[in-house]
Amino acid sequence: MAQWKIDPAHSSAEFSAKHMMITTVRGRINVVDGVLDFDPANPAAASVEATLDASSINSGVGDRDGHLRSADFLDVENFPTIQFKSTRVEMKGDSKASVHGNLTIRDVTKPVVLDVELLGVGASPFDQTERAGFVASTAINREDWNLTWNVALEAGGVLVSKDVRISLDLQAIKVTETVNA
Repeated sequence: MAQWKIDPAHSSAEFSAKHMMITTVRGRINVVDGVLDFDPANPAAASVEATLDASSINSGVGDRDGHLRSADFLDVENFPTIQFKSTRVEMKGDSKASVHGNLTIRDVTKPVVLDVELLGVGASPFDQTERAGFVASTAINREDWNLTWNVALEAGGVLVSKDVRISLDLQAIKVTETVNA
C-alpha cells in the first residue's frame, strides 16, 4: 500500500447552499493537509484523512465570509479546522467508490458518505512524481453539526438552506511505497 499526500496547490473543497430558497451561493475552503493510503490495484483497502482550513472560507462576499467564520456558523476562532477521516471504502466499479467516514465540524463528528471517482494516475512532467486525481461529492444537513443559525422569511421558508452540497477535487502525490510482507 502506498502513502500519498494531498497536494493543496492542486486540490479544492467547494460548497453550495440555497439562499432565500431561490438562489444558490457557492464558496470554497482551502484543503491544507491530507494523507491517503492507496493502491490502484486494491482501491477497496484505501483510507484517507484530510484537514480543511475553516478560516479560509471564501464565498466572494467579505461580509458573508465574516459571518460564516463567526460563532453563528463555523466559529473559526474556536474551531479552526474541518476534518474528514475515512472508515471504509465500498467499490462501485473500477474507478468509483463510496467512501464512508467521519466529518468533524465545530467539534461535532458525524458519519458521511463521499461519492468518489479516481480520475487517473500519472507522473508529473516536472519532477516525475507519481500523482493521482480524484473527485468526490456529498450532501449534508448543516444542522447535524450544530450550524443552526437562520432567519425565517416573511414569504415562507428560511434565509439559508439546511442542505449543503460539498464537492472536492483532489490531487495526491505518492510519497512512500510500502511492501506488504
